[in-house]
Amino acid sequence: MANVPAIRASARVPAFDAESDGLLDELSRRDAAARVLRPLVRSKVRLAGLAILVAFVACAALAPLLAPYDPGVGDLGQRIMSPSLLGGWHGHPLGTDHLGRDILSRLLFGSRVSLVVGLSAVALAGTIGVLLGLIAGYYGGRVDALIMRLADVQLAFPGILLAIAILSVLGQGLFNVILVLGIGGWTGYARIVRGQVLSHRERDYVTAARALGVPAGRIIARHLLPNSMTPAIVLATFAVAQAIVAEAALSFLGLGIGVHVPTWGNMLADGRSYVVNAWWLATFPGVAISLVVLSINLLGDWLRDALNPRLR
Repeated sequence: MANVPAIRASARVPAFDAESDGLLDELSRRDAAARVLRPLVRSKVRLAGLAILVAFVACAALAPLLAPYDPGVGDLGQRIMSPSLLGGWHGHPLGTDHLGRDILSRLLFGSRVSLVVGLSAVALAGTIGVLLGLIAGYYGGRVDALIMRLADVQLAFPGILLAIAILSVLGQGLFNVILVLGIGGWTGYARIVRGQVLSHRERDYVTAARALGVPAGRIIARHLLPNSMTPAIVLATFAVAQAIVAEAALSFLGLGIGVHVPTWGNMLADGRSYVVNAWWLATFPGVAISLVVLSINLLGDWLRDALNPRLR
């Protein structure tokens, strides 16, 4: 019987070495990547949306190489020409507008403006909203009340009307459009992140960090921010599509980037007077806006399912 303890001790499972720990970490990362990609791979519609979005991004990046003509230069001798894809042989695949400018070239360069405005406006709005949401949720009290009341005041005004009013004062321009859309979209991020911080700040790991004397800024940056970003990322994905539509609407109304800049909104505005005789002037930019917005929304649906642990 004296040998029993020795036998039991020798039967213990040996501890994992560093190589085994590294293997487990690699398997854990692969499993996490599989969980994220699974909702995308299982849906052909989402894969198609991702492919469309990648194609538009590639066209925007390679617009100077892909555009057959200068988007700002027209030829009045070739104005209102139907798309050559429908049987013509004049060298304009999607036709020309009322000034003889190539529609395809303007679509390619217009995609650059739409994507830059969408991504930049969301980046600005997300930065402001996440920062204010973290401050409001962590400190609470009067700081929380002040930030949330500012959000309530801004939400009382329709976003597009507020943008029109501000741009009427600031004037047209790429920077002004990004600034207006960015400042006008921070409220959603602030409210979502604030709610996440309120649910996390009383948990044990935050309480322990406070007890150890960890500064508030470090707690916010190292603990609360990473645990609050998932819903903000999903919101940002959908907000890109909203910003693209808002930019097109402002350009359609003459308050966007500028009437001489090739944007999808300007193309829609130019084609509204020729809907009956030259349907392609407004149809192609409208289809482009619809496809981009649809593909971004499908991407947002995928991220929502992939990052939500309740749907796994």
